[in-house]
Amino acid sequence: MEPATILAALGSGLLIGAILGLIGGGGSILAVPLLIYVVGVVDPHTAIGTGAVSVAANALLGLWAHGRAKNVKWRCAFMFSAAGILGATLGSLLGKAMDGQKLLTLFGFVMIAVGVLAARKPTRIEAPDVRLSMASAPILLPRLIASGTGVGLASGFFGIGGGFLIVPGLMWATSMPMSIAVGTSLVGVAAFGAATTASYALSGLVNWPVAGLMIAGGLLGSTIGTWASQSLSTQKRALALVFAAVVVLVGAWIVWTGLGKL
Repeated sequence: MEPATILAALGSGLLIGAILGLIGGGGSILAVPLLIYVVGVVDPHTAIGTGAVSVAANALLGLWAHGRAKNVKWRCAFMFSAAGILGATLGSLLGKAMDGQKLLTLFGFVMIAVGVLAARKPTRIEAPDVRLSMASAPILLPRLIASGTGVGLASGFFGIGGGFLIVPGLMWATSMPMSIAVGTSLVGVAAFGAATTASYALSGLVNWPVAGLMIAGGLLGSTIGTWASQSLSTQKRALALVFAAVVVLVGAWIVWTGLGKL
């Protein structure tokens, strides 16, 4: 592996981890574009499979910190993830069957949509004490299953962790606050990423050395991002808006270049 490729993979992982640590999610949607346009992975399917590995690993790193801070609703997370794994497995099969360039172009449209949604300020009434129990199951369970399946399908199809999809999905299903939804979502991000990784790995579509470098970079980036998050706690909204703008611009560029190749 060329030194430039090693540095690009480490830097891409660092950036993803830093974004996750700084604003609590969303960095994983940049994994595929970074792998293709920065690291130099030619095949979009291999980029998706490789990105899924680093997404799952970075999510587990973040989950440990959020779990210690008691920002995880474990029962809701496991039910959401169980439904989502089935969706992610099906989504990954559909994604591998689609032409790589068409899949990448469609991914660009998803990035634009995710960026727009990320810029919106949530207005939902919050229920910080929500929990999945025998009493709440008739209301929460159908919503968690429906939301988890849909988000898992998109996550597996595009090879993304789905944090920006899982967080609103959990908030819609349970009305939990965003701070708790971010921590809870990492269970789903890790689970969906693992399911997508397994599917793509069985097809030989994972570049393991690059994935390992991205994980190493993500570990350092997550530490830096978490430290910066404490220093910039009053600027979270502004940071989220800047990130949303970057996602929209990158998505628009992918769509523009992709449509020219179709």
